[in-house]
Amino acid sequence: MARVYNFSAGPSQLPESVLKSAASELLEYGSSGQSVMEMSHRSPEYQAIIDSAEALLREVLNIPDNYKVLFLQGGASLQFTMLAMNLMNGSHTADYVVTGVWGKKAAAEGAKIGNARVIASSADKNFSYIPKITKDMINPEADYVHVCWNNTIYGTAWHQIPDTGDVPLVADMSSCFLSEPVDVSKFGMIYAGAQKNLAPAGVTIVIIREDLVGKAPEGTPAMLDYKTHVDAGSMYNTPPCWCIYMCKLVLEWIKNDIGGLEKMKERNQAKAAKLYAFLESSKLFKDTVEKEDRSIMNVPFVTGDAEMDKKFVAESKAAGFVNLKGHRSVGGMRASIYNAMQPEGVDALIEFMKKFEAENSK
Repeated sequence: MARVYNFSAGPSQLPESVLKSAASELLEYGSSGQSVMEMSHRSPEYQAIIDSAEALLREVLNIPDNYKVLFLQGGASLQFTMLAMNLMNGSHTADYVVTGVWGKKAAAEGAKIGNARVIASSADKNFSYIPKITKDMINPEADYVHVCWNNTIYGTAWHQIPDTGDVPLVADMSSCFLSEPVDVSKFGMIYAGAQKNLAPAGVTIVIIREDLVGKAPEGTPAMLDYKTHVDAGSMYNTPPCWCIYMCKLVLEWIKNDIGGLEKMKERNQAKAAKLYAFLESSKLFKDTVEKEDRSIMNVPFVTGDAEMDKKFVAESKAAGFVNLKGHRSVGGMRASIYNAMQPEGVDALIEFMKKFEAENSK
């Protein structure tokens, strides 16, 4: 069996050792006589799985005790609406920083609930940078400030936590979750679709400060109220059982195989640094992002010639490097080098790019 180097923006590749563990337990988990996919979510066996996943997440991310952890469904896209329904309930206003497609969509959904004010945007340069945010830009009466921490499509990322004063900071961390340590205490809420760094598509992680739970207005549908899920331990309805099990396995890999998030950060920064260094030296390829705002997860790059880009994507796929085609908003190529992308995969991609450049130099 030959596995390709998968640079997909998501769903992304998973650690090979995790896939092997899951495969070995596919027919029977432990001594239960059944697969996790067949297991009742009300059983003690499954309760132990979800409890372990939460405990591992709290340990790996160093989540303070006054934060609740939820395993939900609907992706980050549902959270665009759900967070507004639950949190935009004081002044009925919220401030949004728009740094890409997902931030724009989050603001649009927030505007359906209350006054979603865009206080900064990088749309003027096709989202190729992160705008500077100062405290005086923020409405002190806002119910929250929303940011997208890593922009999958455009390859930008926040590297400093903005000072929002007493206004809770809410971050969509879908495409950088668990890629490096985060001071959770600086945020009112963090949410992330798990299909980039943590699990197959189907589960969304929400980490929310306790004082922000229980403020949904009367008449909020039960499934859209965070308190419903907090009170039920993420089991108000049947949870995505297999995906949460996979979260547990990946968290074990991060803790035991990688050595925690500091080590993960070192690994991810080293991978990204190699790729950016090559792009800086290349005469054919170039990246599309302001240097100080580069993501260590998603690296867009172009040749400047659409036909050459198309040729590169075709030849790279034939050589075993898949899902390198860039998003239509940026064009060109994009290498998503999430946690599970092994360093040798980045090395191999760079060598292929060098070969392609040599063969296609004018």
